[in-house]
Amino acid sequence: MPRSKPIHERGKIPFSSYLQVFNNGDCVALVRNTSFKAGFPPRMQGRSGVVVGSRGTAYVINVADLGMPKQYVIKPIHLKKISGA
Repeated sequence: MPRSKPIHERGKIPFSSYLQVFNNGDCVALVRNTSFKAGFPPRMQGRSGVVVGSRGTAYVINVADLGMPKQYVIKPIHLKKISGA
């Protein structure tokens, strides 16, 4: 997992990534944004989960971690919507 961004991705972060809106039941991929050091559990990089609810500006995500369901509260800057079954 790279600790810094590639040269073409450095700079300002688009506001659209801050203001993403997810509904309950949406499938999302957890992709760490290296510009922000806090608010993301590093071992969850690359996993996918389901949005269960929201807390303030963050979302509650259900993720299966080694077969055990866990809930994480993650800000939308670290989430990407995917098409799930």
